[in-house]
Amino acid sequence: MNAETFHNRQFQSKRIILWFVVASIALLSGCEQTPWLPPPGFVGDPAQGKLLFDARCVSCHGADARGTVQGPPLVHEIYRPSHHADLAFHMAVKSGVKAHHWRFGDMPPLEGFTPEQVGHIAAWVRKEQRRAGIE
Repeated sequence: MNAETFHNRQFQSKRIILWFVVASIALLSGCEQTPWLPPPGFVGDPAQGKLLFDARCVSCHGADARGTVQGPPLVHEIYRPSHHADLAFHMAVKSGVKAHHWRFGDMPPLEGFTPEQVGHIAAWVRKEQRRAGIE
């Protein structure tokens, strides 16, 4: 194979990859643009998050978010922000979670939460994680 043929094949490969990228973006643009999240600029309030957590999450995750026999601890290295971003909390509430780190079974989707409420809960959990040295 001469140099010209080699460069033509490389160029064709790059064009195919570019075509797939553009096609993927076009297909995804028809999907929901904003995941189930609070509005831009939202800042979670840990105090509100604690109240909401106590009302809805304690039975599985414990009063201090350190787990129970029914659910995993959220104040744990596994849930550090670099491993489970805040989006993970939102998606867990919205869609549920298949068991993958623990053996508590799947978490079902939860009804009756707004994205803002989940944002407040995530803010409280993050505050507790920082207090425990998890960042």
